[in-house]
Amino acid sequence: MSDPADVVRRYFETVADLGSTPDALRDVLHPDVRITERPNAINPRGTVRDRDGAVAGFLAGKELLATQTIDILELVVSGDRVAVRATWRGTLGADAGALPAGAELVAHIAAWLTVADGRVVEHETFDCYEPPPP
Repeated sequence: MSDPADVVRRYFETVADLGSTPDALRDVLHPDVRITERPNAINPRGTVRDRDGAVAGFLAGKELLATQTIDILELVVSGDRVAVRATWRGTLGADAGALPAGAELVAHIAAWLTVADGRVVEHETFDCYEPPPP
């Protein structure tokens, strides 16, 4: 049986690595995964994605970003549930609306994940973005 904390770390590492493949993401996501992004400054309506939607978003991010990091600051594990506090940083590789290429975005993340069969089956995230650069 996989340690839920290790699975979550591997998931975040895969997402953050702009060189990782869609298959690497699929390997860490359960086929029945549900990813809920609560409304935030970048995504005001929020989003609920299945595995295919997660892979599509993963690929879109790779096209938009020049660099990306996710620093996990804290993990709290209770059975198959993992609470995460992290900081995400992304540098735009292309203009995105009013934001120019090279702009750095920063989000402070609180997320709750559930692991089943050694894969992430549920991920709910609350992303708090710092104001974008002027």
